[in-house]
Amino acid sequence: MILVDEPRWPGRGRLWSHLVSDVSYAELHAFAEMLGVPRRGFDRDHYDIPESRFPSAVWLGATLLPSRDLAARLRASGLRRPKHLVPRQAAPARP
Repeated sequence: MILVDEPRWPGRGRLWSHLVSDVSYAELHAFAEMLGVPRRGFDRDHYDIPESRFPSAVWLGATLLPSRDLAARLRASGLRRPKHLVPRQAAPARP
């Protein structure tokens, strides 16, 4: 199931929501693509989506949950990837 929280996380001059799946990353990536969210919006286990895309996410079928419940569902699914467990990728070399 695709889950989303309210757009309440500030960053770069706007508010953001978290978009997750409690089923699989494949489901999450497919939904994000349908929503028009670029892959660069994916952060370890969720997509950050701007407030402007929040209504479309709900309209397309994402279930709205409070942030705490969304995080609990993600942990219970086994798909949570905490920062300390996911190594940072090195930036691409510049020519």
